[in-house]
Amino acid sequence: MQNLIKRGALGLGVIAGILIINPFATVPAGYRGVITTFGKPSETVYGEGLHFIWPVAQRMHKVQVAIQKGEGEGDAASRDLQTVHTRIAINYHIRPDAAVSVFRDLGNEPGERIIIPSVQEAVKAVTARFTAEELITHRAQVRNEIVDALRERMARHGLIVDEFSIVNFNFSKTFNEAIEAKTTADQLKMKAERDLQRIEVEAKQKVSRARAEAEALALQRQQVTPELLRLREVENQTRAIEKWDGRLPTTTGGAIPFLNVGNIRPDSAPSQR
Repeated sequence: MQNLIKRGALGLGVIAGILIINPFATVPAGYRGVITTFGKPSETVYGEGLHFIWPVAQRMHKVQVAIQKGEGEGDAASRDLQTVHTRIAINYHIRPDAAVSVFRDLGNEPGERIIIPSVQEAVKAVTARFTAEELITHRAQVRNEIVDALRERMARHGLIVDEFSIVNFNFSKTFNEAIEAKTTADQLKMKAERDLQRIEVEAKQKVSRARAEAEALALQRQQVTPELLRLREVENQTRAIEKWDGRLPTTTGGAIPFLNVGNIRPDSAPSQR
């Protein structure tokens, strides 16, 4: 019984010693591990999972290789010497095989030591190539040139640019007022041009209508002949006869419609009784 108790106590002591010494280290998902032996980093990159380390002598350091987001802002000068305040957002990650160099050379702080200064330098360099107005109208081109400059510099340190966007460009109050005035003037100019085009179209339509009417009248004059006039007269009389109800007017002193008394022969007159 005493031996069993001694063995149990020994086993508990060993477990407690292991827990205190902790010869194991874990690397969580989205990280890579770098082991240092008395402060010196090894060249081996450890993947996710459980790893053995020598207690006291070694220590596991975690380097994040998942995508990280950074935001920043700063001032730069455009080609026409306008002050431009730029706000950007960037997504980046550390190349897994470069975890050791990032830990050793950048102190495991790539954002402070590389990302921020690289973004500032790239934004200033690219902004200086464009005028303030071009920064607005060629925004996609400005963004692409900044990304190209960033990728070249960050790749040397094992950093990859995943996404980059220009959140906003801000200019001085004077420049904003000038842009607003120019926009208003352009809109008024466009409206005047549209009005002029509308007036020209309406004038051409009126000329076309007048020409068509004149041609129609000329054609009608050519077609009006004595025979046509007599035909129209006969047609009018025919329509009047069709509408007559057959009753003569009761009032005297007027001509009887549709009867030409001059054509009645004397021998056809009714006899007197």
